[in-house]
Amino acid sequence: MASKYSSPLNKFKFFLRWFLLLTNMASAQLSSNFYATTCPRALATIKSAVDSAVSKEARMGASLLRLHFHDCFVNGCDASILLDDTANITGEKTAGPNNNSVRGYEVIDTIKSQLESLCPAVVSCADIVAVAARDSVVALGGPSWSVLLGRRDSTTASLNAANSNIPAPTLSLSGLISAFSNKGFTAKEMVALSGSHTIGQARCTTFRSRIYNETTIDPSFATSLRANCPSTGGDNNLSPLDTTSPTSFDNAYYKNLQSQKGLLHSDQQLFSGGSTDSQVNAYSSNLGSFRTDFANAMIKMGNLSPLTGTSGQIRTNCRKVN
Repeated sequence: MASKYSSPLNKFKFFLRWFLLLTNMASAQLSSNFYATTCPRALATIKSAVDSAVSKEARMGASLLRLHFHDCFVNGCDASILLDDTANITGEKTAGPNNNSVRGYEVIDTIKSQLESLCPAVVSCADIVAVAARDSVVALGGPSWSVLLGRRDSTTASLNAANSNIPAPTLSLSGLISAFSNKGFTAKEMVALSGSHTIGQARCTTFRSRIYNETTIDPSFATSLRANCPSTGGDNNLSPLDTTSPTSFDNAYYKNLQSQKGLLHSDQQLFSGGSTDSQVNAYSSNLGSFRTDFANAMIKMGNLSPLTGTSGQIRTNCRKVN
């Protein structure tokens, strides 16, 4: 009996199928079930560790979410933010937006060591950070989303890119729109992602100028903040970004903006008579639409320039290149 591959057309189809398969493997598109066979307990292991860390300190949920953001906005979601300085590599940890500010490194270390015991050299640090961000949001009552997986870890970092690509709390609305547009986000997606400030805390040094010098702030709110943020000193004193419900992932952040109680200058810029006021109003009145848009924007952020296929590596210690 003739082989089904004996005709020229069938041979062509067979080789075309293999070519497409190999091409797809090379580009290694991210997928939600990437570790289904190579490390089936990966997601459960990450979730358990995140739940434990957030139950000990609710703020850690915000810190892990921010870690993912600060990773992805600097040359893509490649865990470059986790690299310590060495003789050969200047990491991103000492960049202005990260120094004495980004937290959660130890939680990632704990997860990585657990996964190295389960499935050595399989799960990337970049994927751990992406999943931990999602699990943190869920742990604090926020929406869930399917994290696409298969990112690989960088072998380099960029202090300069960290200093220039991460949006500063002093940015104007046009500066925010531009900073997010540079990464492919619409103004609406920028407003949704800013809603991450419904959890977490900020240091006095990031909002001092606002509470002493700005007029687009509720006077009693400003006064209450000055008690813990003097005009000089106390740079690292903390205040919640969402004064209403600082450990609940909800839409109170937008309600606060409507009453001029945004903590950072960049927060209040979203509701100061500009083009994003209407979106703040929409999210303030519709929690469901905020949750949906936030989740979709997080998926998009997690897809920023991942290393896939044979690019990068799977670090066995997230702090250093293999």
